[in-house]
Amino acid sequence: MSRTLAAVAAEASTCTRCRLAESRTQVVFGVGNPHADLLFIGEAPGFHEDKQGEPFVGAAGQLLTRMLGGIGLRREDVYITNVLRCRPPGNRDPLPDEIESCTPWLIETISIVQPVVVVTLGNFATKFVLNTQRGITSMRGSVYGWHGRKVIPTFHPAAILHGGGEKSRQFADLQDDFALIHATLTRSATPPEDGGSGLAGHGEAGVGVAPQPSLGADEQLELF
Repeated sequence: MSRTLAAVAAEASTCTRCRLAESRTQVVFGVGNPHADLLFIGEAPGFHEDKQGEPFVGAAGQLLTRMLGGIGLRREDVYITNVLRCRPPGNRDPLPDEIESCTPWLIETISIVQPVVVVTLGNFATKFVLNTQRGITSMRGSVYGWHGRKVIPTFHPAAILHGGGEKSRQFADLQDDFALIHATLTRSATPPEDGGSGLAGHGEAGVGVAPQPSLGADEQLELF
């Protein structure tokens, strides 16, 4: 029988699997609805997250909350987490052994929440989850099949803020991606009239499911 998300978070709170345990203030496990249909995955906690123990609480988190509101959702309706549960010093890029040490926490989180749609925020999370070397600019705007779920990559909110904010082209793309998230959730919740498989057969541009990127033999998230 699977554990509850609260039980997993409690165990993770004392994790010492990698060097980040030495520099973190606290483990930032995740926040939101433990049975959400929509799950967001970012890269790693930042300064504010490390202090408060909750992902996406700084300016980037405020933008994410606004974008959710634009499609009729609250933070409490979704689940938000990161690939890493601890802040890398100085917000440096995660190291391979840190990713490997933290991957089981992400696997168990997804297995418990059982989301219908997973949104990867930014290059790092997208490349990790979909096992691809393609950048976020080319990956965004599509829905990818993944272990019986749908993955929608989009820009990390911090990248929007650093790249011109609401006046940038990336912000317009982010709005389009959240419209796609809403459409995908809606279609996933509504059985297709022809008895088909829902999104997979839909003909509208940008709403159909793109082919899943090829998976390596050592695929890290072969979990379902």
